[in-house]
Amino acid sequence: MALKIRLSRVGTKNEPHYRVVVAEERSRRDGDAVEQIGSYNPRAKGNPMIIKLDRVDYWVSKGAKPTSTMHAMIKRARRAVPAA
Repeated sequence: MALKIRLSRVGTKNEPHYRVVVAEERSRRDGDAVEQIGSYNPRAKGNPMIIKLDRVDYWVSKGAKPTSTMHAMIKRARRAVPAA
């Protein structure tokens, strides 16, 4: 079972909202997830991302691989943590 850390869309038409999830690689984009570890609202002002970095580290240690988009978002979230 290969796991991916990726985005799952939950918003309506023209109002996107995403969940950051750990899901099996072959599952559908909006299908069942193993765990929800954050959220992303691209239309929000300020900080649109909420990511539990401790859970990201846990799942990466278990072999989950982030998609390229999630890799960039995780890097951005790590840079924002020391400033907070």
